[in-house]
Amino acid sequence: MDFGRLSDLRYVDFRLPPDHPDTAALLARTPAPAAPPAVYVGCPIWTNKAWLGSYFPAGIKDADYLHHYARQFNSIELNTTHYRIPDAPTVRKWRDAVPAGFRFCPKMPQSISHERELYNADELTTTFCRAISELGDKLGPVFLQLPPTFGPEHLPRLERYLLDFPAYVPLAVELRHPAWFADAGQRDAVFAMLEALGKTLVLTDVAGRRDVLHQRLTTPTAFIRFNGHGLVGSDYARADAWAARLAEWLAAGLQTAYVFIHQKDIMHSPIWTQYFLEKLHALTGLTVPPPRIIPQPVQGSLF
Repeated sequence: MDFGRLSDLRYVDFRLPPDHPDTAALLARTPAPAAPPAVYVGCPIWTNKAWLGSYFPAGIKDADYLHHYARQFNSIELNTTHYRIPDAPTVRKWRDAVPAGFRFCPKMPQSISHERELYNADELTTTFCRAISELGDKLGPVFLQLPPTFGPEHLPRLERYLLDFPAYVPLAVELRHPAWFADAGQRDAVFAMLEALGKTLVLTDVAGRRDVLHQRLTTPTAFIRFNGHGLVGSDYARADAWAARLAEWLAAGLQTAYVFIHQKDIMHSPIWTQYFLEKLHALTGLTVPPPRIIPQPVQGSLF
């Protein structure tokens, strides 16, 4: 995730801002769920060749990467769908490669979000939603990432698109244009619209755009995208802060949290995840198995 990435972090205030006032109100209105809350953690892709011989067995075929990824993480921010709409047989293969309890969060195709900017995209949207619905109970929120050029002047188009979006597919929306956040009244009106429509607003923790870390929940689901910087001190401090904030939200009624880790070096993502999940477990008692280096077979020797 290059959006908002900075090379110089010396002047960045990485502290989490206070919650938006409407977050507590939303959680207070949320009915108590029948099942315990769930936390899902993942990466953007599963073809992480650098993990061969550590988090993946050495020598596995490309077709087996997802199977082994899903034994390390329980979710994925599925970036491959941003570049093409998969066919139903492909989606069923994905579904069958992962265990029960795994969640896919497919990114909306760029043909819808970036090229058409939601205009005249109903047919493409229907095709996409029908395809990914083959994931069944392994489908998490679909991720609509709006481009930085899509500003508040397109609010009527966004509202119309969300009203028409297929109800059988959960949706999370990421706003990137700075103007969405520049005026508090306009910002809060957009947040209220997303809440009224039952769409989750994405929280993005990135160095160069602290305005997108608005801490406004619009559904009982938190969808967090974390941009790390190579396991520097601030990465760990932010992990502490997120574990504490999620513990507060879960105690207040949050039902589900998705946390997706973006690190330039993919070897750093499992390490950060281990640390974060240990902190979250200490605060909440929730157990999400962290990624672990797996034993590798050792070749015998005749000498």
